Amino acid sequence: MLRGRAAYQRPGLGRSFHVREHAQREYAGEGTKHRGLRGSHPARLGGFAGHGCRLPRNPMAWEGLAGELAAVLEGRGLCVQSCDSEPTGEPPAPVRLRRNVCYVVLAVCLNEQDEVLLIQEAKRECHGSWYLPAGRMEPGETIVEALQREVKEEAGLHCEPLTLLSVEERGPSWIRFVFLARPTGGVLKTSKEADAESLQAGWYPRTSLPTPLRAHDILHLMELAAQYCKQARHPLVLPQELPCRLVCQRLVATFTSVQTVWVLVGTVGMPHLPITACGFNPMEQRGGIKMAVLRLLQECLTLHHLAVETKGLLGLQHLGKDHTDGICLNVLVTVAFRNPGIQNEPPKVRGESFFWWKVMEEDLQSQLLQRLQESSVVPVNR
Repeated sequence: MLRGRAAYQRPGLGRSFHVREHAQREYAGEGTKHRGLRGSHPARLGGFAGHGCRLPRNPMAWEGLAGELAAVLEGRGLCVQSCDSEPTGEPPAPVRLRRNVCYVVLAVCLNEQDEVLLIQEAKRECHGSWYLPAGRMEPGETIVEALQREVKEEAGLHCEPLTLLSVEERGPSWIRFVFLARPTGGVLKTSKEADAESLQAGWYPRTSLPTPLRAHDILHLMELAAQYCKQARHPLVLPQELPCRLVCQRLVATFTSVQTVWVLVGTVGMPHLPITACGFNPMEQRGGIKMAVLRLLQECLTLHHLAVETKGLLGLQHLGKDHTDGICLNVLVTVAFRNPGIQNEPPKVRGESFFWWKVMEEDLQSQLLQRLQESSVVPVNR
């Protein structure tokens, strides 16, 4: 596997769009395949800093943990069996579209002339204004199916999502997925085909957009797409179709020191990357999905002397079939001392439900450091 920016940088992407082959070649893994894991000695895969936690002795536990981390770094999905942290006094209920969650999809479609696809709104509250193709997901849809339906209904075109560009949230009950996409067919909608979905669609230079715009938030999204086409900051990320009952986050929570990386690991059952369920109480809604991250870390670390930052997404999974409307976001998190001094080891873990795993497998360590140093993740915004 290529390392660093060479692993996903494709200059001129906006003109060629030769990214699907690259995505399949570099980031579509199979099973838990990862170079250097099969037959690796546990000592090469990692050590631990648990401050009282018992070290797993089974070599398969180490290999399974390394394979799980490799899968997450490659953007693949993993089954969610249970959560390590749940909201206090609030048993997690399965999420349902149109009941307790709303997911929105939005497409930034660019053509080979670096023009952006816009649609003219038909809704009463924004009639005649222009916006990017977007809309709410329907029950039973995957995220990609919803994106393709919205682009077809509003613009008349078929499209292929290339990568997730950003995720925007207003707490776990409202999440918008923004994609870079390319047109693959169809006929551009004209004013003669105006309906309740849109009045028409058109391609416009990013420097000469029609007016009025429905909202100016799309300007940043168009710029984000253009920058990604010129120089990708993160690998191609597409939703993995795996079922999930809840809105939850799988944490790659890291502590770094002198080119060394530790990752927080859950110990209940086999060692695993910890998962925290998002709550729907007023406090977690107001604070956003980061509240679930802080809750899990608060349960095992003393946070008052620590700085915690969610860097962004490594991947996500959702299915939308058989009433499984939940999502799992794989997030990269950093934990650091507010006053580092000469602290070369991670903060002490309370209890025996978690420990710090020192990543020693060279390829995994290199990927983690590169992702951290370059913020090579999908941004999450409020």
